[in-house]
Amino acid sequence: MTTTSQLCPLDCPDACSLSVTVEDGRVTKVTGDHRNPVTAGYICGKVRRFPKYMYGADRVQRPYIRRAGVSKEARSEDPLKAFREATWDEALEVVTQRFAGVREEFGGQAILPACYGGSNGYLSHGVTDERFFRRLGASRLLPTICAAPSGAAQALTYGRMPGVAFQDFAHARLIVLWGMNPSSSGIHAVPFVKEAVKAGARLVVVDPRQIQLAKGADLHLALRPGTDLPVALALANWLFEHGRIDEAFVAASVVGVTEFRERAAQWPIARAAEVAGVAPQDLETLAGWYADASPALIRCGWGVERNRNGASAVGAVLALPALAGKFGVRGGGYTMSNSRAWTLSTEPVVGQTPPTVREVNMNQLGRALTELSNPPIKALYVYDGNPASTFPDQERVRRGMARPDLFTVVHEQVWTDSCRYADVVLPAPTFLEQPEMYRGYGNYVLQKAGAAVPPVGLARSNFDVFLALCDRLGLSREGDVRDVEVAARAIVAADPDGERIWRELGERGLAVPTIGNAPVQFGDLFPGTPDGKVHLWDEAADAEAPAGLWGYQPDPATAQYPLALISPSSADRITGTFGNLRAKVAVLSIHPRDAKRRSVGDGDGLRVFNALGELHCVARVTDEVRPGVVEMPKGVWDRETSSGNSANALCPDTLSDLGGGACFNDARVQVERRSLDG
Repeated sequence: MTTTSQLCPLDCPDACSLSVTVEDGRVTKVTGDHRNPVTAGYICGKVRRFPKYMYGADRVQRPYIRRAGVSKEARSEDPLKAFREATWDEALEVVTQRFAGVREEFGGQAILPACYGGSNGYLSHGVTDERFFRRLGASRLLPTICAAPSGAAQALTYGRMPGVAFQDFAHARLIVLWGMNPSSSGIHAVPFVKEAVKAGARLVVVDPRQIQLAKGADLHLALRPGTDLPVALALANWLFEHGRIDEAFVAASVVGVTEFRERAAQWPIARAAEVAGVAPQDLETLAGWYADASPALIRCGWGVERNRNGASAVGAVLALPALAGKFGVRGGGYTMSNSRAWTLSTEPVVGQTPPTVREVNMNQLGRALTELSNPPIKALYVYDGNPASTFPDQERVRRGMARPDLFTVVHEQVWTDSCRYADVVLPAPTFLEQPEMYRGYGNYVLQKAGAAVPPVGLARSNFDVFLALCDRLGLSREGDVRDVEVAARAIVAADPDGERIWRELGERGLAVPTIGNAPVQFGDLFPGTPDGKVHLWDEAADAEAPAGLWGYQPDPATAQYPLALISPSSADRITGTFGNLRAKVAVLSIHPRDAKRRSVGDGDGLRVFNALGELHCVARVTDEVRPGVVEMPKGVWDRETSSGNSANALCPDTLSDLGGGACFNDARVQVERRSLDG
């Protein structure tokens, strides 16, 4: 038995350091270690269960090729019935021949990668895979399913300025958790929030659900989904009207204030409260608390961006600390993504400039697979993602993936719902079975680790498989980086402080950025905009946004589909990861008032539907969601519903105002009682 130090690259802000116990070449236990002082030996229950995920019956252990004559639409409890075992050479030869044929007949843009590397580090995503698709001339998939609207908002307002570190939450006198549930994702912020509260800080939660921290909060604003923008503008307008703007800070550090104020003036407290479905006095209370408190901290989450107003909403929330002058003090300001603390780059490893090719927004994959022409998508390579379950407009995505003329490769760790549509399935290692390097986007750390154990079965990494495909298709070049350790060194060397970072990674497997692990905004950090100031206005963004910058697009609800369906993170999975371990039937949370109107009781079968499709599940009647809102966690797999789909079957593929982001929370549905027997 041995114990090895590892890292967790799964899509969470915390970037935990891990202690992994290995017996007879198998991982038997995963716990936390203390190399990362913020995660401090504690990890979530999801990762503690990782050995069960690694060695479960759902693990893909060898390559498979679809049996001749077996339709992609055929469903079976045993996915192996549709496939036969193959060697790596045979599987790669099939992929090579089919890709070469598509490229010759239709051109490289008829090939599309379908991926999202949220749970991958620098050595398993965006390196040899990017090299392969660039040199192939494939259509480019825009990684917009998460953080695209918030990234656009941050770039517009602050540029590359990271936020307040978790450990500095403890210094705040007011903490606003806005569209963020750290109890489910980012749990290491919770102790620091509680430490601040214990020391006398006020806690405000802005969320349509009564999340765990909302139960003990001083104020809970249960907004209607998609109304964060008018509420943030109303708070800004209150600051202007009550003379609570920090005039000196604004004059020195903020531009575009006149235009922003004009848009905010359209939202007095009363109007915003009516649209958001909250009490006006509660907005007044928050505005006063925020103006008075120092340090005051806003933790803006990604729930704010998941709608038609997403980028403007995030930008308006992040404008508040600039207007009220909450910077320059430890624990004051805002935090969202802190990944901008690093200037690492995978480009030296890719070794190929991006070609000018067709771009496909991943939120509209279904349209791409069913509507694109000149050329149509004829080959799909799925890796680092499960698009059949996790992309919007699920039924259209699945219709596209079920096309008999579409050649699909799925490189995966376990038998996901996407594997059902594959022509070739390739086995992939987990993060404990390959070298990895990962930086946190909440926690200020970069970590590097080797493999804890050999891969299960015949699994091969993205790095190695795409090297092999480049070789087979004649896309390799002299001087290409072909070694993972060389790749890691080149990525770190792109940072001006790369020598120091590389040395620390070698000494303890963990490094912090040049600015340290707890910088102060407008003390150690400043906006990354060209002039170093906060920008609250941009002509190009105003022209691009459908309702103009800071312009509100109304709720898409109708009399036919009046309920807002949201799909937030949950405590037992990371998006779709770990969905294969779920044995329970998925539930839809519904407020007692909405349930009573529909004669729905707790545990009843439900039909949830709109014009895009329908979902069959079980009711959970609870006042933890506000009236007019129903909720099913994201990442549900086919096996969890009797209809064999998820909430994404009801989510539109419309895009956010800026950034082309997903609008999951713009799903509007109707709910009716349904027999559990079918």
